[in-house]
Amino acid sequence: MARLKDKVALVTGGARGIGKAEAIVFAREGARLAVTDFRRELGEETVDEIRGSGGDAIFILHDVTQEAGWENAIATTLDAFGRLDVLINNVGDDVVASVEDVTLEQWRWVTRVNLDSVFLGTKHGMAVMKKSGGGSIVNTSSIYGLVGAAEEAAYCATKGGVTNFTRSAALHGASDNIRVNAVLPGFIRTQWVEDYLARLGDLEEEVARIAELHPIGRVGRPEEVAYAVLYLASDESSFVTGSQLVIDGGYTAQ
Repeated sequence: MARLKDKVALVTGGARGIGKAEAIVFAREGARLAVTDFRRELGEETVDEIRGSGGDAIFILHDVTQEAGWENAIATTLDAFGRLDVLINNVGDDVVASVEDVTLEQWRWVTRVNLDSVFLGTKHGMAVMKKSGGGSIVNTSSIYGLVGAAEEAAYCATKGGVTNFTRSAALHGASDNIRVNAVLPGFIRTQWVEDYLARLGDLEEEVARIAELHPIGRVGRPEEVAYAVLYLASDESSFVTGSQLVIDGGYTAQ
């Protein structure tokens, strides 16, 4: 239970869903955590849960779309723990709209949250990791970073961008022992996905409908993504960079 012993990790979007699951799993495996989110109360609940189990964590209020927010988050992490070894770019958002229906304002919002945040986190995280001899960055893409969906124009564009940006960043960071990888989840039952499905109809009916799209016969659980990210964050994946780890119950294998 110490796969991240002596490592410091910053996890964005740690207030709930996949980000919270990652933070809890990382703490259980020995990491000291900077949990960031724009939801202060929920983020502090995550930190309280980690501390209650004997872990070491701080909460940082963080707007991932702003460069100043990233500078503050990383500086606060360094002040608290002295280093940064693992960075998880987890935050994302969506607008359900086709290429004809999505507005420019919506397009730019999704781009800021899904792509600008990953760029800024990787840029500033990598600069710090260079000084301490390396690290691991994991970017959260999506199955829609591989395949398309008619009503997800902005989301598909930005997640495809995350997937290929990860390859570019990995090539740049390799000589400094900084690994950059992406995870591409399918439908994971988080509050965010439930909110999305509830807009389409009865929640449980929509969950059942989406489950049928996955050959494994169900939607995923947040901890199933968290354990995949744990592997990429740990030294067990020391020869893995520029990769895309798909966690989708077989969705994109069809």
